[in-house]
Amino acid sequence: MAVIQKYGKKYSPDLGCHTESHPADKVGAPGGQKKWPERNNYWSRPVARVWTVVLLLGTCLLYCARVAMPICAVSMAEQFNWTKRESGMVLGSFFWGYCFTQVFGGYVSDRVGGEKVLLLSAAAWGSMTAFTPILAHFCSQPIISMTLARFLMGLLQGVHYPSLASLCSQKVVESERGFLMSTVGSGSYLGTLVIGGAGSLMLDLYGWQSVFYASGLLSVLWAYCMWKHLLRGEGPIITLESLGSGGSQSTMSKRHWLRLLKQPAVCAVIVTHLCAASTFFTLLSWLPTFFKDTFPDAKGWVFNVIPWLVAIPSSLFSGCLSDHLISQGYDTASVRKLMQFFSMGVSSVFTLLLCGNTTFPWAVAFVSATMGFTTFSHSGVSLNVQDLAPSCAGSLFGVLLVYFSGYLIETTGSWTSVFALITAVNLLGLCTFLVFADARRVDIDPSKVHHHDIHL
Repeated sequence: MAVIQKYGKKYSPDLGCHTESHPADKVGAPGGQKKWPERNNYWSRPVARVWTVVLLLGTCLLYCARVAMPICAVSMAEQFNWTKRESGMVLGSFFWGYCFTQVFGGYVSDRVGGEKVLLLSAAAWGSMTAFTPILAHFCSQPIISMTLARFLMGLLQGVHYPSLASLCSQKVVESERGFLMSTVGSGSYLGTLVIGGAGSLMLDLYGWQSVFYASGLLSVLWAYCMWKHLLRGEGPIITLESLGSGGSQSTMSKRHWLRLLKQPAVCAVIVTHLCAASTFFTLLSWLPTFFKDTFPDAKGWVFNVIPWLVAIPSSLFSGCLSDHLISQGYDTASVRKLMQFFSMGVSSVFTLLLCGNTTFPWAVAFVSATMGFTTFSHSGVSLNVQDLAPSCAGSLFGVLLVYFSGYLIETTGSWTSVFALITAVNLLGLCTFLVFADARRVDIDPSKVHHHDIHL
């Protein structure tokens, strides 16, 4: 879809929608000639705005449920006598579960629709979050029950972002994807902000159990409202027939997948997102503990809130900036690389500053700058997957695993070594992306492109 963006504002939206094979292509004029997919496959602007708000709220609640454990980890460790290693095992188990359903979530979303997968998963992980305190108290070994609960949470939440990528590539025009994805992506920082502020207060007033109850029940309520008002009560049924039919997406053969994965640009996206996810989730999980260990007298609502207050406008700004640059005719690949440079390059500078001896205000400032620049990734590598392969964006996004996250969490020695390692991983991903990233479509077979297609 980004094939023709180098021509700026003059590209044809209809040509930009071309896919290798589409069920609608087989219905057309006599003679078996294929029809181009129509623009009305995309959401209208008012509908897109409604979905943007709903998905923003859903992502916010996703992170409220996800960050509940890091927020409560110190209190739970004191109550259940967990060591740092045991706390790391509980925190890391989420990410080991998270990586297993990424591919599956993208595969299913590309075939039955991302909205159905989002609905079912939200109802499941919301219920799991609400039941977490019950599992902790009614099990003789809380460390085992919490590790398994977090692993299941990771399995259930692993489909969220692949489903978003699939839904966005199917329903949102290219010129508005940056705004939608950055806006929806800012929900992760809004959720962390809400659970960091309100959750810290609830933790002090009502205990750590209240944090799980509130975030879990609100998530289930969101899933119900989405089902009732946006899906009009339609049953989110996923059948084996729908999985095999390919839905509205192109059917990718094994040969096409092998060709796709041999593309340097695709490998660059995989490596870059792997590095970005590893560093972000490591910071997300351990920053509350870092501040508690380094600044014992610091207020939780301060260091759990201020960085995310910075991250939200930063994420929105990055999306508007990338869309503006592309609309002005700048090369899509160059814009994606610029956004990723801010996300992984500039943010690493502030991460390294945490290695030295700092005061609490400076530590909060450095973390805020780190998280603020990290949000630019929503307009960089996160969107690049839709440039390369919009017809299978969900499945391709699912390949972007976070295997290193659990390893990084469990092997933390000193905070200095952790921050230095995070910087090294960031720079590895950034260099890979800057050298090999591209924005030309690679999910269509060049031999099947007709003479009226646009080539670069």
